[in-house]
Amino acid sequence: MANRLAGSTSPYLRQHADNPIDWRPWETAAFDEARERGVPVLLSVGYSACHWCHVMAHESFSDPQIAAFVNEHFVAIKVDREERPDVDAVYMEATQAMTGQGGWPMTCFLTPEGHPFHCGTYYPAAPQAGMPSFPQLLTAVARAWETDGDNVRDAAGKIADRLAGVARSLPAAAVDESVLAGAVDVLEGEFDRVAAGFGGAPKFPPSAVLEFLLRHHERTGSEPAWRMATATHERMARGGLFDQLAGGFARYSVDAGWVVPHFEKMLYDNALLLRSYAHEARLAADRPGTSGLARHAAEMTAGFLVRDLRTPEGGFASALDADAAGEEGSTYVWSPAELAEVLGESEGAWAAELLGVTEAGTFEHGRSTLQMPADPDDPGRWQAARKALLAARAARPQPARDDKVVAAWNGLAITALVEGAAALGRSDWLAAARRAAGLLLRVHVVDGRLRRTSRDGVVGEAPGVLEDHAALAEGLLALHQATAEPRWLDDACALLDVVLERFAEHDDAGAPTGLFWDTADDAEALVSRPREITDGATPCGSSILTAALVSASVLAGPERAGRYRGVAEAALTTAGTLLARHARFAGGWATAAEATLSGPLQVAVVGTDETAREPLLAAARRAAPGGTVVVAGEPEAPGVPLLADRPLVDGAAAAYLCHGYVCDRPRTSPEELADALRAV
Repeated sequence: MANRLAGSTSPYLRQHADNPIDWRPWETAAFDEARERGVPVLLSVGYSACHWCHVMAHESFSDPQIAAFVNEHFVAIKVDREERPDVDAVYMEATQAMTGQGGWPMTCFLTPEGHPFHCGTYYPAAPQAGMPSFPQLLTAVARAWETDGDNVRDAAGKIADRLAGVARSLPAAAVDESVLAGAVDVLEGEFDRVAAGFGGAPKFPPSAVLEFLLRHHERTGSEPAWRMATATHERMARGGLFDQLAGGFARYSVDAGWVVPHFEKMLYDNALLLRSYAHEARLAADRPGTSGLARHAAEMTAGFLVRDLRTPEGGFASALDADAAGEEGSTYVWSPAELAEVLGESEGAWAAELLGVTEAGTFEHGRSTLQMPADPDDPGRWQAARKALLAARAARPQPARDDKVVAAWNGLAITALVEGAAALGRSDWLAAARRAAGLLLRVHVVDGRLRRTSRDGVVGEAPGVLEDHAALAEGLLALHQATAEPRWLDDACALLDVVLERFAEHDDAGAPTGLFWDTADDAEALVSRPREITDGATPCGSSILTAALVSASVLAGPERAGRYRGVAEAALTTAGTLLARHARFAGGWATAAEATLSGPLQVAVVGTDETAREPLLAAARRAAPGGTVVVAGEPEAPGVPLLADRPLVDGAAAAYLCHGYVCDRPRTSPEELADALRAV
């Protein structure tokens, strides 16, 4: 009999709809039932592309005996961490505090009041390597609750009090040029000079850090910043982390050399990497001796997003699974014999050498991930082989797709596609971004408030968190720049105004202090109110918001501009200490700071029609540093403040280059505009 997850909009929850455990979604009624029955809550948190979530589901959650025990002694709640990041954040903090580590699946035991008293991650069905089995854990927790429930509740209450009292901010510190230069020095000290990237295994794409390094290089000319960014880009794009056949990056590399990935492909990783690769490709076009690898990676990644993650409604799905037919990575790995079977002996041997496929294998069972240590000596030969291998791979079991549309990650994808379109001249990417933005505004905004997820065009119940508002606002601001259409700016500012009202910490006078909560002030009250200030796999909501406020401060009209700028500058001071000490975990903040220090630069291109404006606009997009705000349209275009009071010059199209609130003389020559931008 199906449990209560069958009607969920979350594919992850629906994966567990036929478990014999009587799972409930996160809802008040579940805690009310626990209170009425006098039993604790078993909270299980995961996501659809999580390999070990699948393992625990197969081993334990599908076992009738384990399920019978859970149903008798607990109220079981299943949460999709991607749908409810607020719930995940609160109990991940508890898990890390109790165990010193965290991850998914996350397994927590709560009182009926939601207070955690025991937390962990994956538990096997049978004891192994000193780890208790899941049945042993369930038995021990149930016995402790029944025999010593008062003390368990008391301890849980104290844990909840400590969580609620944790200060989620660091001492305020200014972010200036010296801080950003120091951040580059810190990163250089942590840089892997052998394999690129930062840290050891497992190694994650440092997406936000790469964007910062490229922007810092543009502003200062720093060669260390350029070398770290481009070397990391190259090693990732040539390694097994990158899908050499179909494009797109996997979640992370299990080794330090980018050879063997954890095979799930996440929307947010690919959106962020598309942005930084497109940024490098734009810069590389003006640097003699650079290869086209960055452009290739950007185009393949955008192709993956549009082809494999786009939903029928025009949004972007959350992820492709790590597993196919219950086996991790089986879709993607090859043996020399398999290459020969598809391509023939001679071509198979050539492809095996090109792609690093060996008899010993780099993965499991004598199979290898595909790498591209060097460009093929015969591109046409490689394209023919690639086409044949893709066709053969399509006949294999394919990873499941999580079709859930997450507002924040779609916002990241919109920004990346728009900026990539401008950098590389891809109008099809811009069209995809417009369609996704239209879906989010049409479906996810309900009664003036943003919701986090939808599926099949049906919006979910979970409210949007800070990162949803911030990332979508940033994407809409990018669209406004690319199209000069007022509606994108209006909707972006509406989102930002909601954030300043509902998510900001306010001083006694009611003004935002620069600190932001991840949930709105009228959201469901949890054990603690989450506030994340570090940048991880994605930039945190506060750093994305700061970047959006910086852009909006020069795009919006004067009634909003000063307020947005003041809040952005205050927000940056909340990250100054983090930037100075732990730059690897502040890439989003550093990226926003680069835009702030550069003005941000603004280029307003005015002309009577698109043909007249195009040469100046192309020069601006080619030469303007990352973070520059560029808008083109007719003089005094309604609803486009950046084009106000900027007339034609002797009847000809003109470009106005401004830094902060000071503008240079208008330029009518594309070459002169490009020279001025490079000289900034």
